[in-house]
Amino acid sequence: MSTLKRVLLILTLLFLVSVDAKRKRHIKSPRVLVPFPIFGAYDKQQKNPFQGFKNPDFETDFKGEWEVINTDSGVSAMQITLMPTNKIIVYDATVYRTSRLRYAAGVPCVPYIDPNSKQQMEDCFAHAMEYDIETNQVRPLKVTVDPWCSSGGLAPDGTLISSGGWNDGSKSLRYIRDSCPDCDFREAIDALQEPRWYGTQQILANGEFIIIGGRRAFSYEFIPKEGQKSTKAYFFPFLYETSDLDENNLYPFTHLMPDENVFVFANNRSLLLNPNNNKIVRTFPVLTGGSRNYPASGSSALLPIRLDDDSATSLETIKVEVIICGGNTPDAFIIAEGQKVFLPALQDCARMVITDPKPVWDTEVMPSGRTMGDALNLPDGQILLINGAKKGTAGWWDAEEPNLEPTLYDPNKPKGQRFKVLNPSGIARMYHSTSALLPSGKIWVAGSNTHNTYRDVDKFPTETRVEAFYPPYLDPNLNNYRPQILQDSSDKNLRYKAKFEIHFSVPSGGQITKNDIKITIYAPPFTTHGFSMNQRLVVLNSGNVAQAIKGIYKVGSMAPRFPGVAPPGYYILFVVHRGVPSQGMWVNIQNAAA
Repeated sequence: MSTLKRVLLILTLLFLVSVDAKRKRHIKSPRVLVPFPIFGAYDKQQKNPFQGFKNPDFETDFKGEWEVINTDSGVSAMQITLMPTNKIIVYDATVYRTSRLRYAAGVPCVPYIDPNSKQQMEDCFAHAMEYDIETNQVRPLKVTVDPWCSSGGLAPDGTLISSGGWNDGSKSLRYIRDSCPDCDFREAIDALQEPRWYGTQQILANGEFIIIGGRRAFSYEFIPKEGQKSTKAYFFPFLYETSDLDENNLYPFTHLMPDENVFVFANNRSLLLNPNNNKIVRTFPVLTGGSRNYPASGSSALLPIRLDDDSATSLETIKVEVIICGGNTPDAFIIAEGQKVFLPALQDCARMVITDPKPVWDTEVMPSGRTMGDALNLPDGQILLINGAKKGTAGWWDAEEPNLEPTLYDPNKPKGQRFKVLNPSGIARMYHSTSALLPSGKIWVAGSNTHNTYRDVDKFPTETRVEAFYPPYLDPNLNNYRPQILQDSSDKNLRYKAKFEIHFSVPSGGQITKNDIKITIYAPPFTTHGFSMNQRLVVLNSGNVAQAIKGIYKVGSMAPRFPGVAPPGYYILFVVHRGVPSQGMWVNIQNAAA
C-alpha cells in the first residue's frame, strides 16, 4: 500500500472514531433500575477502587435564608412533634379559650365552666392542629382537657403520646398517630399518678416512656399502655434538692444513654438514673454560672453519637457528650416578674463527656446570650441554636430583646472557632416558640406568645406565622454535590445489629470514597419551652461506597447494636456527602422479633 493510501486510511479511521464518540455523547444513558448488581458495599476488607483519603467538607459562605411559608396557621406553636406522616402536630393551651383557628363545620364545640362567671360556655376554637409540611396547610384538631406546658414523645409505632398539662389535663395522656380527615386525639383522663405540669417525657431503650418531674411533683413514673393507668410514682429527692425560690428545675433535661440509664439535669446539677432498678448510678460535677432549666430556660442536646468511630465497639467505648447553652441567674425570674427588670441571659455553652470516668464541664462563650432558645441537631453533625431572647426569662411578659440570629455550632472545630452567626429572622420568637428539623433539611420555625391570651397588637404579638429557615448546607451552590436517596431501592426497615443498604445519586458523579459519606439517623423530638425531648443524631458505621454508573452509588451500613443508642421507632436517615446532606428518608428501627 502506498504512503498516500496509508495516510488516507488513517485519516478515515480517525474521522469515524470521532463521529462515533460524538454520537455517544448525545445519546441519553438508559435509566438504571435498582437494586443493581454492583460490587459489595459493606465488607471492610475488600478492595474498593474509590477508597481513599477523606476529602474536606465543602465550604460555603451562605449564612442561611428565611422564608414565611404560612402567614396565619391559626394556632401558636407552643408544643410540636414531627410525625412520620410528614405532618407536624401542634398545640398550645385550652386555658386561652381562643385562637385564630375554629373547628370545622359540624364539629361540636367544647363545653366548659367560665372561672369568673361560673356559667357554662362553649369553646369553638381549635387549640391544636395538624400542619402539612409539604403543602403548608393546616387541619384543626380537638383537645378537651388542657395540654398547657405538657410533654410528649413518639412511640415506636409512630404514635405521639403526650402527657400532663395544667388543671384538668395535668394527669392526662393524649394519643394520635394517623393522618386522615377524621383522625384526632384520643384522651385518657387521670391516667397518671401525679400532676405533670412542666415535666419531661423520655423514651427508654425498650420503647416505653418515663415522665420526670413537673411543678411540685418531685417524682417520676412510667407511662402505661393505652387504656391502663399508672400504678406508682417514685419519689425523686434530686428534684426537691434542685428546686430553688424560682424552681429553675422544671422541664429537666434528660438523655437516654447507651447503657440504658438516663442522664437527668436540673437547675445546675446532674446524675445518672437507672430506670430499671430506680437507683442513682452516679452524680456529676455542678455546672456553675447560673440556672439552666425553666424558667431560666437554657437548652440542651447530645452531641452526635459516633458509631463510625473505630473505638465505638462496645457499650463501654461509645462516647456520649452533652451540651447545655444559655439560661439565666437563679433570681432572674423573680426579678422579671416583680420588677420587670430583665437580666442578661447567660452567654455560655458547656460540654461534658457523660461517659468519661472523670467527667468535667468545659465552658465556652457564645456570640450572644440566649434564654428560651432551641438546640437542634442537624444532619451534618452541627448544632443550631435558634429562637429565644437575650434578656429575661420564660414567663408572660418576662423577657426583652429577642435573639433573632441563629448560631451554628460545630463541635468538631477547635475551641474558639466553633460558633458561626447566621442571618437573622425578622420575627421575634420568644416565650412559647418552637422549631423542628424537617426531612428537607430546612428548619420549621413557629410560635411565640408572651401573653395569657392571643394578642394581635403588641410589642410582641401572638405569633401564628410560620417560617422556614435554610441552614448553610442548603446553599444552592452546593446542589451539584447533594446526594439524593433512591428510596424505592433502599432499606427502610432496620433491625438492631443488622446490615442494610442505601442507594443514592450525586449530580456531580465522580469518585466518592467511604470517608466522603456519612449515614446519620435523626430522632424527631417533642419540642417545647426550649427543650427537644428524645432528640438525638447517630452517625452509623458504614462500609465502602460502590458506584454502578456515573452518579449512582450504594453504601452498606450497620444499624445500631444497642437500643440505648437508638431506641426503637422512627428516624430520619440522611446521606451526608462531605458536609452536604441529602433529603431525609423515614426509616424504622425494631428488634428482630418485632
